[in-house]
Amino acid sequence: PLLYSFRRRPYAMRARLAIVFAGWQVELREIELRDKPQQMLAISPKGTVPVLQLEQGGVIEESREIMQWALERIDPSGLHTTDLAAANALIELNDNQFKHWLDRYKYADRYPEHSQLEYRQHGEVFLQQLEQLLSKNKYLLGATVSVADIAVMPFVRQFAHVDRSLFYTLPYPNLHQWLQEWLEHPALLQTMVKYPVWQVGDKAVKFPQDSKELN
Repeated sequence: PLLYSFRRRPYAMRARLAIVFAGWQVELREIELRDKPQQMLAISPKGTVPVLQLEQGGVIEESREIMQWALERIDPSGLHTTDLAAANALIELNDNQFKHWLDRYKYADRYPEHSQLEYRQHGEVFLQQLEQLLSKNKYLLGATVSVADIAVMPFVRQFAHVDRSLFYTLPYPNLHQWLQEWLEHPALLQTMVKYPVWQVGDKAVKFPQDSKELN
């Protein structure tokens, strides 16, 4: 399979995380969002990443569908063995509510209707829910990693990185620990390896390059 991706985009990150956890290997084409390749636009005119082109010719254009594609076929770490209804509900909150406030918090100058503080506080409603879940378990839905963790974590990471020093003063100790452990997790380290931007004629690049077992 051929994956078009952009390293720092949270949607692309969670798709790559699912591929790493499943143990797949794909051909990776890292793109620049300001200069999208025509080869990608030809198969996915909406122009956003991730986009997965299957060997049989099909195209998957949404990160959640790429995660499903990867983990329904191979799931050695059992990410899909937790309560999928609970996982999907949490991912829906992330995608449809938290992401809205995250964008406004990160780019507050583009949304002058409210202050950055107000946008952050709206986003913290979701963080408070995560903190409550993590006060009971090591991961969001239990003692082991689930699809909810890898789907939500890239967005929490982005929220934290708007102002890292401030984030770690917020009253969410369990969330802080969970995020810090993810930042050091072998799966995320593999996911965040920098690859050169793909150009026509470049040799195929395999992702992930390191297939060592994840714990």
